[in-house]
Amino acid sequence: MKRRFLIASPALVAVLAVLPQASHAEIDPARATTLVRDAGNELVAAINDQRLDVAARREKVAAVLRRAIDIEGTGRFILGRYTRQASPAELAEYNRLFDDIIVRNLSARFGEYRGVRFSLGRAQQRTEEDVLVNTIIERPSAAPFSLDWRVAEVGGQPRVVDVIAEGTSLRLTTRSEYSAVIQRNGGRVAALLDAMRNQIAQLAARETRG
Repeated sequence: MKRRFLIASPALVAVLAVLPQASHAEIDPARATTLVRDAGNELVAAINDQRLDVAARREKVAAVLRRAIDIEGTGRFILGRYTRQASPAELAEYNRLFDDIIVRNLSARFGEYRGVRFSLGRAQQRTEEDVLVNTIIERPSAAPFSLDWRVAEVGGQPRVVDVIAEGTSLRLTTRSEYSAVIQRNGGRVAALLDAMRNQIAQLAARETRG
C-alpha cells in the first residue's frame, strides 16, 4: 500500500527525515548500530511503561527522538534553496514547526501502540559517511514492518539523518512535497508555514482523540 508522508498524510510519517548540508565525517558502523539500538530500546520502554499516562509517554518518546535525530539538519535540507528566501522570522518559525511535526508524527507512529516490539536487522555501510541500520517493528494486531535508519556523524556524534520506509527516503519525499507547496503559492515560504500549522492542528486533534 502506498504511503504518503508529512503534509500529504499527517497520520503517517515514520520519521523523520534528514541530511545536514555539511560533509559528514567517517562513521563507525558499530556506533551507528548502537545509536539505533539504544534509541529503539528507549522508545519501546517508554511506550510499554504501564505507569505512564498518554501525555507522559509522548513526552518520553519525544525526548528520545530529539536526542537521536538531527532535526535541525532535516529542516535545512528539506527547505533547500528556499532557506535563502525566508526571512529570519520565517526561518525561525519554520524550524519550530518542523521540530513539532517530526516529534508529533513519530510519537503518534510509535506512541499509540502498547505491546510494540523492536529488533535490529543488519547494518550496511553505504559510504564512509553513512550507515543503514535495519529494524523490524512489531505491533499488536498489525503486520511487522521494516525501517532502515540512515546514520551519519553530525557534530562529532552519530545521528539519524534519514529513514527509509518501503524503499522511500522520507527526507527526499518531504523535500519534494514542501517545495511543491511553496511553488504553488508563488514562492512564498509563508504558505508552507500555514500548511505546517494546519498539519500540527490535525495531529493535535488526533492526539486528543487518542
